[in-house]
Amino acid sequence: MPRFQRDGFHIFYREQGEGPLLLILPGNTASSACHQGELEHFGRRYRAVSLDYRGTGRSDRVAFWPEDWWDQAAGDALELVRHLGEPGVLAVGSSGGAVVALKMAIRDSGAVRAVVADSCVGRFPPEWTEAIAESREKADPDQVAFWRYAHGEDWQGPVASDTDLMRRFGKEGGDWFGSDLRRIRCPVLFTAGTGDSALPDLGRELVRMVHEVPEGRGALIHGGDHPLMWTRPETFREVADGFLAEHG
Repeated sequence: MPRFQRDGFHIFYREQGEGPLLLILPGNTASSACHQGELEHFGRRYRAVSLDYRGTGRSDRVAFWPEDWWDQAAGDALELVRHLGEPGVLAVGSSGGAVVALKMAIRDSGAVRAVVADSCVGRFPPEWTEAIAESREKADPDQVAFWRYAHGEDWQGPVASDTDLMRRFGKEGGDWFGSDLRRIRCPVLFTAGTGDSALPDLGRELVRMVHEVPEGRGALIHGGDHPLMWTRPETFREVADGFLAEHG
């Protein structure tokens, strides 16, 4: 199984295809196992790679997820780019994975050529993080099956750690970026669906983020829930393919 190391952790990844490097970043409580469809699609043109962040999927488990977990995930992703011997990367992230992709671009504007940030906001108020935590605690069998597929039989550990992190993040203000989006120098496409039931003030947040990123643009698609990548896959891929073709 392909792995690399960072900070003493073994981190697992999957890859498919040849061409420019394209990194697919899972959202919170997901893993690379959930992105086989994206690996197959983008692998037709790119060297498509998806990783399991530390503490998730087939990567080493972590006893406690710190408040800078998304920053650590961005660092892990950039280390993967170096491990693969590539000079740069296109990043496609959905939900929490979009946060990681944007943090990659903030940390290393030279390595990240372009970002597709799907179904994300920059700010998450405490009442929304608490609602997410409560919904996870009442998860139905389909949700549990998704988590088991993503992380294996010990899925409860990663999900509980993620939920605890989200609660702490909300209580501390729920702001992922502050003013850092203005530091991004690569092109960024923000995508979302008008039917997204998981994100607060989605339309307003999308417009705000597009305006903050110097080369930002947005695509708000009619319909589609959370994330757009999976609820309207054909539309998402068509929009993403056009944008990535400009920069890959």
